[in-house]
Amino acid sequence: MRRVHTRTMKYVTGKPQRDKQLIEAVVRSYGPISREGIHELTELRRSAMSGLVRELIDEGRLVEAGSTSSRTSIGRRQILLRLNERYRYVAAVEFDEDSVRSGLFDLHPSPVQTHTESAYILAGRDGLVRQLISAVHGILKRTGVSADALIGIGIADPGLVDRRRGVAVTSSTLEFWRDVPLKHIFEQEFGVATTLETKTRAKAVAERMRGAGEMRENMIYVDYGAGIGAGVITQGQSLYGENGAAGEFGHIHIDDDGPACKCGSYGCLEAVAGARAIESKVRKAILDGAVSEVQRLADNDPERITAEMILEASASGDKIASHVVADAGLQLGRGIANLVNLFNPAIVVLDRRLALAGQEMLDRIVRVVRRQALTTSSADCDVRFARIGDEAGMLGAALLILEEHFEIPVLKPARFEVEPEGLALSAPSGVDEPASGPSVLA
Repeated sequence: MRRVHTRTMKYVTGKPQRDKQLIEAVVRSYGPISREGIHELTELRRSAMSGLVRELIDEGRLVEAGSTSSRTSIGRRQILLRLNERYRYVAAVEFDEDSVRSGLFDLHPSPVQTHTESAYILAGRDGLVRQLISAVHGILKRTGVSADALIGIGIADPGLVDRRRGVAVTSSTLEFWRDVPLKHIFEQEFGVATTLETKTRAKAVAERMRGAGEMRENMIYVDYGAGIGAGVITQGQSLYGENGAAGEFGHIHIDDDGPACKCGSYGCLEAVAGARAIESKVRKAILDGAVSEVQRLADNDPERITAEMILEASASGDKIASHVVADAGLQLGRGIANLVNLFNPAIVVLDRRLALAGQEMLDRIVRVVRRQALTTSSADCDVRFARIGDEAGMLGAALLILEEHFEIPVLKPARFEVEPEGLALSAPSGVDEPASGPSVLA
């Protein structure tokens, strides 16, 4: 049976519960908003809606936010309502082979506090799992927020994940990271719902909803680091593929004579143009006697050279760095041209780290895309740098938690209303429930 990657319907069994969640979701999307505005959007009966609004205020989920400037027909100003963004919180953690970032977000979501530390990958799989758990405990302790105040935890993983099962399947940059049941581990530890997503897709969600993607329906986010990924959004939905492996952009074939890739192939894009690839090229040039600004940035220690240093040196005109970065830009441009032909996006958002190389990097990629991609696909496609910084993966994971939490549920009828006596209408084993239809807030 083909796997459906959109989530199943969110059900409630009582109409008052459904209507309260509907009101809360409307206020989140359109607030500050008056009771009259809520009525117009939901068409709930005024008397019932007024009582539910009062309950939401008493529970601390909604708060009054001033009044309208205009008056009603009887001369009163209408009270405005907004979501109490500090009523609950979302914790998020993002990691890769270099660092672990943790954060606590309110319901906006805005960061309350974030923390970054080096990843302890020498401790292997179990050590990294312990560090991720410790990172969330740490951010809760520093902010004085208990796990009971969380609506969920979002995890942005650097590799391939099975989002339905919440399992980290594999990673091309962390060889020991295989079949890790992170959702189960975190839910056992913290007692709250946990969502696992690839870091690339999480960043794509953040940039689309809060950054350079500007809520466009068709967008591609290119994640750049030791690995290179593509978060593909079509018609407002993230593309997953059959097994969740869509977007493995770093493993498209670029060069028949290229270097070996950690995936086991040769000449992959990330092996040719990824962060580790450009670090290796500059390090070799320096060890061979070349002089570069990168040496100063690395305190004359070739082992301390990072891709960020190389990109910065390129922007300042360093010859060695500029040559390496120019070649990386050419290869990225060729790969992005293929993405543009395949998916016809309105916007391609480039990882903010690439902006360290300056406008010349963007111009080079755009020139290659315009030259290589079909005019029909590329003419109206805007290529731009991302706007969100290091917290992009965490923010995207937090947004996914909030979208699920505030999803307007479907009222589930009683079993006797839909099942003939003695006949259960449960789905056959292995068949997913129907995917939910579009939200009224979409």
